[in-house]
Amino acid sequence: MGKIRLGVNIDHVATVRNARGENYPSPARAALLAQKNGADSVTIHLREDRRHIREKDLKEIKSKLKIPLNLEIASTKEMMRIALRSRPRFICIVPEKRQELTTEGGLNLKHKRNFLKKLIYKLKKNKSRVSLFIEPSLKDIKDSKKLNADCVEIHTGNFCNLVNEKKNYKNELKRIRNAVNLGNKLGLEVHAGHGLTYKSARILSQITDIKEFNIGHFLVGESIFVGLGKTIKEFKKILK
Repeated sequence: MGKIRLGVNIDHVATVRNARGENYPSPARAALLAQKNGADSVTIHLREDRRHIREKDLKEIKSKLKIPLNLEIASTKEMMRIALRSRPRFICIVPEKRQELTTEGGLNLKHKRNFLKKLIYKLKKNKSRVSLFIEPSLKDIKDSKKLNADCVEIHTGNFCNLVNEKKNYKNELKRIRNAVNLGNKLGLEVHAGHGLTYKSARILSQITDIKEFNIGHFLVGESIFVGLGKTIKEFKKILK
């Protein structure tokens, strides 16, 4: 089993900054701290409503970061233009609803399928690794392969909620394991993300062939108390 990579999502550093309309805390500073403390990549989600990360952050982080930048985008013409112009190493296409607090589930791969296929083709031609954020569904895994994605990121939100609420999570864990197994069989690199804490990451890290975990909200929240570096190192230890 190879090394599991840790992607650190710093969106909520920007959330804190934007709450007061100041220029601090700096997402770019957080990105460089994540890099210094062992993150394998940094994730930012440039939402259509710009509620946290902004284009200025994308440009600054991209110019300073040595490890891969993973840009999360919705499947829209505006985001396609931005992604093609900025050329991040990694791109994850995610669903987006204006009224949601956070991403509520995986992509609907049937919605505007032709545009999604065109988007994936153009991003890959532009030398970005393309991932699709999907539910742990065997059908979605097969469809992601047909769309020619490089990777899939399994939405772990339902699993994490069950773990947090101390409910039985065995069925959801089995769904994730089956999706991971099929993804690997089809030649897709499989990642996991959304809602992950120390406890849920520890459980999921036992599934072989999940290559990358993307963790943000809990990680940034925990760093308020113990620091960003210490939190990243704790996740790195868990993923070992």
